[in-house]
Amino acid sequence: MKIGIIALQGGFYEHHYMLRKLAGETGWSIEPVFVRKPSDLRGVDAVIIPGGESTTIGVVARRLGLLEELRDLLASGLPAMGTCAGAALLAKSVRDRVVGETKQPLLAVMDIEVVRNYFGRQRESFEVDLRIPAIGGKPFRGVFIRAPAITRLWGRTQKLAELDGVAVAAEEDGKLALAFHPELTGDTRLHRYFMERVKR
Repeated sequence: MKIGIIALQGGFYEHHYMLRKLAGETGWSIEPVFVRKPSDLRGVDAVIIPGGESTTIGVVARRLGLLEELRDLLASGLPAMGTCAGAALLAKSVRDRVVGETKQPLLAVMDIEVVRNYFGRQRESFEVDLRIPAIGGKPFRGVFIRAPAITRLWGRTQKLAELDGVAVAAEEDGKLALAFHPELTGDTRLHRYFMERVKR
């Protein structure tokens, strides 16, 4: 399975490491590749969109011609996992906790609304155990860095986890939006959950 990791900003090396680690744990054939231009998407079975700053990633991706290409692939069913800023890019609606409507470039492929910087300055970065029934086992350590939240879900979207009464993980038709950073934990369960969907 060839997995494209959008390598414009954020923890793309960490996602690459987690996929290699998962391949070692499972014996699955996983080939992570960095995506920086539209031609890098050729032949990928899924994409991962790391964190960073969602407006910057969207603007740069649009300038490179990557945004439209990616949007078309995702709309035709390509699986995707977006973490933090990547979750915002997958959303059909994005607002900022302070400034409101962002008007930023989006992929707009998931029926969710994301509010950036939802948890506020006092809690810019924190870790907390999350209960994620879909992956089973012990709680998952969520690493939140100036994190968004998923404030609305509609259509076919399912909530996978919540914190303080608001969704922080959601899934819709092979697409995962995560407000936190599973690539910073060493725990491969969410990457495995995603790859199980890619294998279907």
